[in-house]
Amino acid sequence: MSIRPWVIVEAPDSRGLRKVVVGDKKVGSAWSLRQLREMLGRLGYPDDMDMEDPASVSWRGGGSETWPDRAWRRRAVAALMLVGMLASMALNVVIGWPDAIGALTFAQRISGALFALSGVVQGAAAIAVLDYWGKRQGKGSGAIALLGVLVALATDSLLLFIWVDEREFTPYLLVFMPLWCWSVWALWLLVRERSWRGMRRPKTFAAGVVVTSLMTAVSLVYSTMYQPAAAPMRFILKAEFGTSRADHIRPFLHVPLTLYMKNAGGIPVYIINDDYTVYGRSAEYVDDGDRLEEWRRSLDENGEEDAERYVSRLNFTKISSGRIYRPGDWLEVGQEFALERVVQIPVNTDFDTINVVLQITYMRKDRGKLDVVQFRRPHRSWDKASGRYYCPPKRCGEELYYHGRVRHNNNLVNVTRKPRYVTAVWSPAQRPLYSISSFHFEGEVARSEEKRDVGRYGASTVYADSEMSVAELLRSSDSGSG
Repeated sequence: MSIRPWVIVEAPDSRGLRKVVVGDKKVGSAWSLRQLREMLGRLGYPDDMDMEDPASVSWRGGGSETWPDRAWRRRAVAALMLVGMLASMALNVVIGWPDAIGALTFAQRISGALFALSGVVQGAAAIAVLDYWGKRQGKGSGAIALLGVLVALATDSLLLFIWVDEREFTPYLLVFMPLWCWSVWALWLLVRERSWRGMRRPKTFAAGVVVTSLMTAVSLVYSTMYQPAAAPMRFILKAEFGTSRADHIRPFLHVPLTLYMKNAGGIPVYIINDDYTVYGRSAEYVDDGDRLEEWRRSLDENGEEDAERYVSRLNFTKISSGRIYRPGDWLEVGQEFALERVVQIPVNTDFDTINVVLQITYMRKDRGKLDVVQFRRPHRSWDKASGRYYCPPKRCGEELYYHGRVRHNNNLVNVTRKPRYVTAVWSPAQRPLYSISSFHFEGEVARSEEKRDVGRYGASTVYADSEMSVAELLRSSDSGSG
C-alpha cells in the first residue's frame, strides 16, 4: 500500500463540527464518523481504514467516539430560520411589487421598490442560512443571515405599526404577526452566537446594517403615512343659463343650460358622484315697516345664508335633476367636459327666479385605484333582482347605488386594513351621497370611519351654482321671438 498523508481530526467546535486536515491542507469538516469516512473515501483512502491507528489518524480533543453534534436540533433551527426567511421574502415581494411597477407617484414607486429589494436581500439571506447552519464554508454567511433578519424585523415592525393604528382584521395579519415574533427570536439567536464573526470589520458592518435598516424604516413610514399636499386639487365648474326661447305650440319657455367642468389641478381624479338640479323659487313680498323683524324672518327662512328684507315664505320647487358624467370615469389633468341641457318652465309660472346647483364628487387617483368595471354598474334600490342592494321603496325611495372596491396606492395600507369600498347614491328626489369605508352592503356604515377614509383617499365635493330671474327669461324670449 502506498504511503498516504497523515490525517488530523481537530477538536469539536461549539456546534460539534470537527475540522479535518490531511497533511498540511484542510479538506473539510465532519459531523460524524460516517461523514469522515465518506470524505476520506473521496480522497482515495480505503473504506476499511483503521481509524484507531495513530500512524494514520491523529485525534485531537477527543477520539473517534467524540461527536457532540445534535443533528436534530441543528436541523430544526436551520429549518425554522429558512422557513421564516422565505416567508418574509415572499411577503415583501407581494407587498412591494404592485407599487414598484404600478404606483402613480414616484414616492410610492420608491416605497414599493424598497420592499421588493428587501425581498431580494432576504432571498440571499435564505441561502446564507443554509451555509451558516451547515459547515460555514462562506465567512460572511452569518453576517448576511443577520442582515436578512434585521430587514425582516424592520419591515414586519412597520406593518405592525401601521396595523395598530386601526387594529382591523386582515388575512395578512396571520402572516406578519408571526413573522415579527420569528424575527425577534432569530435576531436574539444570531446576536447570541455573534454571527458576524469572520467579517474583516464586523463593527463597521453592524453599524452600517443598523443605520440602513433605520433609514429604510423611516423612509417607508414617511411614504406611507404622509399624504402629499404639493399638488392640491383645483376644479373649474360652471353652470349657466342661456337665452330662453318660447315654445310656438305649448305655453312653455325653453331655457338652455350649460354645465362645464375642468380638472385644473395636478392630479387625475375619479368622478364618484355628480348631480345638477334646477329649482324654481317663489316667494311672497311684504313691507310691514319693521326692518329688524323682516331681517330675522328672512334669515330663518333662508337657512341663515341670505337675508332679504321684502321676501317672505320662500318656496323652492325642483324642476329638473340629472347627471353629467358617468360614475367611475375619470378626468385627466387639464381635461374638460361640457354638457348642454334644455329646461322647460311654464310661461305663466309663479316662480320669480330659477336656480341651478351643480356638484361633483371626486377621488384623487394618486391615493387609490377604483375598480371602475364594478363601480360603473348601477344597482336599482327598488328592483328585488338587485339582491343585497334592494331596499323597500317606502323606506329608501327610488335610488341608484354605485359600489366598488378601492385599493390604496400604497400597498402597505391594503395589507394592514380591511377592504375599502366606494359607495355612491343618486336619486332625483334627494341630494347625492357617497362614502368610502368598509361598508359592503352588509351592515351600517361607521360614520367616523367614513370621514377618516374620505381624507385618506383624497375625496371631496365641489359646487357651482347660478341664478336667473324669470323676468329676464321672459324678456329674452320676447326679444328672440320679435
